[in-house]
Amino acid sequence: MSDLLKKIDARTKLAGTNKLEILLFTLGLDQRSNRRENFGINVFKVREVMRTPDITQAPEMPPAVEGMVSLRGNLIPVIDLAKYVGVQTECRPDIMIVSEYNGHTQGFLVEAVDTILRLDWSQMRVPPEMLNNNMRGLVTAVTELESGKLVMMLDVEKVLAETNDFDDSHDFKIIQPQEDLMGSTVFFADDSTVARKQITRTLDALKLNYIESINGKRAWDELQKIAAQADITGQPVRSMVQMILTDVEMPEMDGYMLTKAVKSDPRFAGIPILMHSSLSGGSNQKLGQSVGVDAYVSKFEPQKLTDAIITMLRSTQSK
Repeated sequence: MSDLLKKIDARTKLAGTNKLEILLFTLGLDQRSNRRENFGINVFKVREVMRTPDITQAPEMPPAVEGMVSLRGNLIPVIDLAKYVGVQTECRPDIMIVSEYNGHTQGFLVEAVDTILRLDWSQMRVPPEMLNNNMRGLVTAVTELESGKLVMMLDVEKVLAETNDFDDSHDFKIIQPQEDLMGSTVFFADDSTVARKQITRTLDALKLNYIESINGKRAWDELQKIAAQADITGQPVRSMVQMILTDVEMPEMDGYMLTKAVKSDPRFAGIPILMHSSLSGGSNQKLGQSVGVDAYVSKFEPQKLTDAIITMLRSTQSK
């Protein structure tokens, strides 16, 4: 399995190509439907794949959290994805994907890993409503491979939010609106319902206006409509939108491509772009900078996001 992932660190040329690489995995044969569903995870979020080590049980853990494992001297939580998703299997999966999100490491138990596929984000579609309902809103994107195999991208941010008992309400209570920025408009795009909720809570606390979109393609379409309206009224787009906040991983068009599109269109001159992503590694920040991102902040740290938004909006005002 180490051979499968040994080249992940070298996969740094995907920014701005609207491509991604996903590690395919299964959770087991569902005893109710007698089917195996296929899932994917971005390889940039995978640190390694290994046989599951001994798991130490811990008290008062959420149902899908099996316990903790010691990995190179660090204790990390282990989540049984089959149990979380609701796939009823005969036995607990014995493969663990070690993943890093938002600077935090955790293990995901899966039945098996398959291969790494390179796809275009345009192949990843917003999940149909029926699938979304069946999967309890856990799927952010879906694609059909040439073999006919259906692959679903799990909303891992939602998984982590729902298996973590951390109360972050205090983080939003201490956010104070800035009088000089009230009335500013932030346009943001993110495919995760959890992420969009976190962003709107931050913007509401700052008393800012906002326009939201569920992926890069729809964001770009909406931004073009705003630009067309600005042309009609004879005003610059930056008078209608003062900054753009974007995720990286999104179906149809990722955040890198959205950034390239905005930065290459002179109508959006003067509007800064803040990248907000759970891909928190330094290499991913460099990838964002390579396509013109003005700043980068990792999820989910409300105060850091607040500081970045305030700094960016004030820099826009000074121009």
